[in-house]
Amino acid sequence: MRKQVGFILLAGMCVSVAGCGPKAFTKGEYDDPSRVELLDDKFNESDMQQMADTVIKAMVACNWVANAPKAPVVIVEKVKNKTEEHIDTESMTDKIRTALIKSGKVRFVNKQERQTLEEEYQYNESGNVKGPTQKKRGNQIGADYILSGNLATNIQQVGDAKFIYYKLTMNLTNLESSTIDCTEERELRKKYSKHSVGL
Repeated sequence: MRKQVGFILLAGMCVSVAGCGPKAFTKGEYDDPSRVELLDDKFNESDMQQMADTVIKAMVACNWVANAPKAPVVIVEKVKNKTEEHIDTESMTDKIRTALIKSGKVRFVNKQERQTLEEEYQYNESGNVKGPTQKKRGNQIGADYILSGNLATNIQQVGDAKFIYYKLTMNLTNLESSTIDCTEERELRKKYSKHSVGL
């Protein structure tokens, strides 16, 4: 009898432990990426979207771009993360560049693939590529501008309130004159409150 009671208790404990174990995310659904959800106090996709939209509109409207006789050619540099957070500024850079290309107002030089281009030129010169389709050096287009930027932050905590301030600054630098012909800033300020979490 004691063995049976012990077995039942042991089985109950196993079920209880299993029920209290870690849970996995097994069921999902699509969500609207434009909907703002502040689930924690970290930089999120809504922040990125708002900042990128502001920069894109400003760069397209800039006189040096809007009134150019032909679309300026730009080299894009990855936005520098000057915050203490781990922020994917590469995605932000890609978002800005993609939208600017789609606007038809700007063209971009693919700086990241220069090494690959050099390897392809060498391969073309090796004699393995048919004459009419051979790509030669000396036909690349020089850039007119460099697009670069910084993402900075300032955090203040007062009692149970926490304020986070973000600022994205983007500059379009003239490659020939080294002047900043276009610039734009976008600021965001978010407030969070500390609440007790019950067990």
